[in-house]
Amino acid sequence: MRSELALDPYVGHIFVFVGRRRDRIKVLFWDRGGFVLYYKRLARGRFRMPRVPEGADRVVLDATELAMLLGGFDVGRAPRTEAWEPRSRRPAA
Repeated sequence: MRSELALDPYVGHIFVFVGRRRDRIKVLFWDRGGFVLYYKRLARGRFRMPRVPEGADRVVLDATELAMLLGGFDVGRAPRTEAWEPRSRRPAA
C-alpha cells in the first residue's frame, strides 16, 4: 500500500474500501502490532459515499465524516459549520 497509494498504514492512515453495490464496507488500519479489519454489511440500503472528483484516486475524510459514513449518513449533504482557525493560519483575503 505504501508504494501504490503513497500512504503508510503504520503511521495512522486508515483505508476504507466500499463494495461495488455500496452495501458493504471494510476499514483497514494498524493497531499496536497488528492490522485490524472492520467489516460492515448493511441489511437494507446503501452507504452514501461522498462525491469523488474525476480522476481522483482517493477521498480524504476526517474522523467525524468517517463516523457519519459508517452510521449511514449522507456525508456530502450533511451541513457543517466551518472550523475555527486562529487569525495567523487564515489565508489573506
